Amino acid sequence: MSNYFSQVPNFEYVSRLPDAKISDFIQVKNLFKKGKLREDIFQSVAVFEKYQIRGDDRPDNVAFDFYQDSNLDWLVLTCNNIINIQTEWPLRQTDFDRYMLEKYGDYDTLFNGAHHYETTEIKDGNGVVVMPAGLRCDSTFAFSYTDSKSDTLFNLSNIAKAVTNYEYESQLEDDKRSIFLLKSRYLNVIRDDMEEMMTYRKGSSQYKTESLKTGDNIRLFQ
Repeated sequence: MSNYFSQVPNFEYVSRLPDAKISDFIQVKNLFKKGKLREDIFQSVAVFEKYQIRGDDRPDNVAFDFYQDSNLDWLVLTCNNIINIQTEWPLRQTDFDRYMLEKYGDYDTLFNGAHHYETTEIKDGNGVVVMPAGLRCDSTFAFSYTDSKSDTLFNLSNIAKAVTNYEYESQLEDDKRSIFLLKSRYLNVIRDDMEEMMTYRKGSSQYKTESLKTGDNIRLFQ
């Protein structure tokens, strides 16, 4: 499949160049035409497959690995509703480290400063979980429970686990690595849908061809 912008149709717009005449037009890409997955496809779990982004992989690397076509990088992003790749895609390690230092100021605050506190898992004598791990709590969190095996009352204090700034930010980055990709067998459906979405229809005074409109304003959504 060709790259995304080669499929985006053009429109002729009144030229704003310094030496342009009033009748001069220039062709530019109609960025108001945006490719997307049909809602019935997007809502169907069966057509997607889980994928884990590795290392410093970019969307084009992922597209080549999964589809053997780096031009499908736009589909990788679309499948996951990613609009801003700067904030919604995992950072390269060097960029992540730089961002961390800029945000927290120094290594001590980054690696030793507590971002928040979480509970640790607690089980009673029968192996029943009476306190799950990972719940946010205060640093002075205390917990009491009666053991179902011995009927003994336990009072636990100072059991909160500190999550450092680095651990917190690293988890956010790791969460971005788990994405979903459309299974390859549905690529023909997407190709046909893209052709339909990116084609102009007759009926407008701005229509010239299926891939070109013209006009002095931007009424180019039809």
